[in-house]
Amino acid sequence: MAAEAFKKHEVVPDVIDKAPSNVIELSYGAVKIEQGNVVTPTQVKDRPTVLNWPAEDGALYTLIKTDPDAPSRADPKFREWHHWVVVNIPGTDWSKGEVLSDFVGAGPPPKTGLHRYVFLVYKQPGKLECDEERLPNTSGKNRGGWSTRNFVKKYNLGDPVAGNLFQAEYDDYCPQLYKQLGM
Repeated sequence: MAAEAFKKHEVVPDVIDKAPSNVIELSYGAVKIEQGNVVTPTQVKDRPTVLNWPAEDGALYTLIKTDPDAPSRADPKFREWHHWVVVNIPGTDWSKGEVLSDFVGAGPPPKTGLHRYVFLVYKQPGKLECDEERLPNTSGKNRGGWSTRNFVKKYNLGDPVAGNLFQAEYDDYCPQLYKQLGM
């Protein structure tokens, strides 16, 4: 159950107040994400190959991927650093949604330990008209200091319908990501 993992890994209360009851089916090729398992940034540097959740016909969804542990879990002064935000997703077809922040892989700084990377899906009350700046995957601008709670409140998204998470710490891929983001 997502609720157990979200409480165990303290996503509740660090990111959200109520855990989702459904699990997002999430894989990066042969690497399956299983409610807090540890993977490497190299394994999860590209968009997931499998990303599914229970969806209602005709409903629109929002997908968020966020790291609440920036720059570290012990000192999260940039909480949260969002990695991906897509709105107006028809059903589970995220490729047809509106990208607010394009996908960025996991890139925890060196010597900061494990970071939690949290995926959340929200059922929207209708089509969203978002005034957020659109961020390409080459920009780290305004990604830090972001708040899932504030975004959810602003767009009246309610509680998440599904979620999943993994943990990762620095590896040799991270400098490539920092260069991609101009950091």
